[in-house]
Amino acid sequence: MPRQSVVVVLHDGDLPSEQAMAPVLERAHEVRYATAAELPEAIVGADVLFAYDFFSTAIPDAWPAADSLEWLHVASTGVDAILSPEVRESDVVLTNSRGVFDEAIAEYVLGQVVSIAKGLPRSWELQQAHRWVHRESERVAGSRVLVVGTGQIGRAIARLLRAVGMEVSASGRRARTGDPDFGTVTAQGDLHHALAGADWVVCIAPLTDATRGMFDAAAFRAMPDHARFINVGRGESVVTDDLVTALQEGAIAGAALDVLDTEPLPTDHPLWDLPDVVITPHSSGDFVGWREELVRLFADNFTRWVDEEPLRHVVDTSLGYVPTDGSPA
Repeated sequence: MPRQSVVVVLHDGDLPSEQAMAPVLERAHEVRYATAAELPEAIVGADVLFAYDFFSTAIPDAWPAADSLEWLHVASTGVDAILSPEVRESDVVLTNSRGVFDEAIAEYVLGQVVSIAKGLPRSWELQQAHRWVHRESERVAGSRVLVVGTGQIGRAIARLLRAVGMEVSASGRRARTGDPDFGTVTAQGDLHHALAGADWVVCIAPLTDATRGMFDAAAFRAMPDHARFINVGRGESVVTDDLVTALQEGAIAGAALDVLDTEPLPTDHPLWDLPDVVITPHSSGDFVGWREELVRLFADNFTRWVDEEPLRHVVDTSLGYVPTDGSPA
């Protein structure tokens, strides 16, 4: 017999569309909408929590009131803001929105690589100054890229960069060869050795104890001085002060940053004014219609939930992400 569920939708004032939520509204016993301030009261007696406001940090504080919760779904790929010790140790099933952003983020990375290699930011500056300055640009094909993070988004990035002729390798939890997307994967413990051979470094690693601050002064020193660093993973994977120093001293040649450890980036931060740095506001995966896709994914999983079928994208809370094969934890 299908479950009779009470669903709480955590939001920031921007509610999910009723059309995308239709399967949930039709089959849930009750749907409660709650802001962060309302969550501790709303979560009492609820079976399902949909963190539509995926930037919210309210869930760990409201967790003691979650007396009936069985399933928590997050409208993002990263779940680090939610994984408090209490959440990790509970029996609540955690799922994420794996797959929604893969191709969009891969396109963003390719766009940054091509833009930087072809000098497009500088061309725009010269155009604004009404200056005709002939310059040469770099070839993308044949250059070497290291993708740090071997999950589903990393694979989408690798496939797209390989398609334009780039030589792709990766850094992950364990070393291996013959990977269909990455070719050679270097273990994280050998990251600095792998960095030394890269013209481009793309960080798409999840945030865990092992990856927090992994790009520090030593990591940037390990890169060739012509290398560019692109971060579409987590801002906290980078020691930002060390990145600033590396850019100022020429240890690396440039960076494209979609995520930072402090967001929004303070207006007086030195990264804004450094040459050869491109900053975007955590938007690499935000294509037109992405919010509706997130809700549709939750609604599909909710249908599985009420029908007592296996859920998609179950997070292994000991790892902090969905295992590579996508199997339940």
